[in-house]
Amino acid sequence: MAGIVAIVGRPNVGKSTLFNRLIGERKAIVDDISGVTRDRHYGTSDWAGKEFTVIDTGGYVSNSTDVFESNIREQVELAISEADVLLFVVDSVNDPNDLDVAFFKFVRKSKKPYLVVANKADNDERMFMANSYYSLGIDNIYPISSLSGSGTGDLLDNLVELLPEGEVILDENIPKIAFVGRPNAGKSTICNTLLGHDRNIVTDIPGTTRDTLYVRYRSFNQDLYLVDTAGVRKKSKVTEDIEFYSVMRSLRAIESVDVVAIVVDATRGVEAQDMNLFSLAQKNGKGIVVVVNKWDLIEKDTQTTKNYEALIKEKLAPFVDVPILFVSATTKQRVLKALSVMNNVYNSINRKITTSKLNDFFLPIIEKKPPPSIKGKYIKIKYVTQLPTNCPSFAFFCNLPQYIPDSYKRFLENKLRANYDFKGVPIRLYFRKK
Repeated sequence: MAGIVAIVGRPNVGKSTLFNRLIGERKAIVDDISGVTRDRHYGTSDWAGKEFTVIDTGGYVSNSTDVFESNIREQVELAISEADVLLFVVDSVNDPNDLDVAFFKFVRKSKKPYLVVANKADNDERMFMANSYYSLGIDNIYPISSLSGSGTGDLLDNLVELLPEGEVILDENIPKIAFVGRPNAGKSTICNTLLGHDRNIVTDIPGTTRDTLYVRYRSFNQDLYLVDTAGVRKKSKVTEDIEFYSVMRSLRAIESVDVVAIVVDATRGVEAQDMNLFSLAQKNGKGIVVVVNKWDLIEKDTQTTKNYEALIKEKLAPFVDVPILFVSATTKQRVLKALSVMNNVYNSINRKITTSKLNDFFLPIIEKKPPPSIKGKYIKIKYVTQLPTNCPSFAFFCNLPQYIPDSYKRFLENKLRANYDFKGVPIRLYFRKK
């Protein structure tokens, strides 16, 4: 990779606004409330023909006993250890405070190349006010405005000179798997278990994860992106503006990934909000896997798994050809198996079947059991072909497509699923006039 740039600083100095400016999209949540960003957040930027990765971090507060601030501090330290260059962001409007002084010492102690960015310098007066930070012993200050973009050009010119040589390799063909579900179902814990370290902040407090986080996973001969999302609750339960944006990003994540893993809390079962996420994933033509987490907390007998699975399929009907896995993120029970199943679903959603094979398979079935006649009219299906779409879609050409009943459509879909592995994949059948 060409380099990794970490944006760091105390809370509420505009780090996420600068992050959005550098990557060219509103990816990180921005609010006037301090402490909005809690996890490391990644994006890609480029300047002068050089691409690099940008990491947004939470506000650093030293020696705090607050559960979130201590976890944020750990995430900031991890981001600094990953980065090649640091952008130390300060507020040009205010003089340096104790947090700025303490954090600047930490930045220098890391021995990483750094640039001091005085944000919110929207006019000449504020640019002059930024000079107060020279009292920290800083060699050079870059006054900018993340909102308007003024001053960012000079900053980027000097930034790319500090980056190591190399090229960013972006592979759009790598599978992306999103973990979605209700708050506190264990989505971040599953991601951390797979990665082998605490990549995402985990607490017992629902709503800990706010941003949608993409992490590259390369282990056990698998190469994919794990996408952790914020927990989704009913709209009536969402009272905080920040949580509203978090939920919106979770729903958008479903649209951008290949496979959706719906994480269910085993102690609560499948609830209405889980069904809404299932319907959204199905509507968008995504691969679907149901992951029942916290299975270690359930008292079990020989029929528990079978009965629980039957209950889930009853709620998912009529689309019941979905893998259901019972895992425990804390004990690591069947977590790797779940990942393997998700990868299989990704392969299934990209399966292409030639027209000749489809017709060799379907035409004898249709001849043996043709569509029922409607109003004395007989329906003749001539041939079938797969359409070039992201979700497996098949077009059946016939003389009277408007008379094909839904029951016969389900019959053809079931035959297709029985012969080809489309487990966890929504299938769309279209009937067109020959």
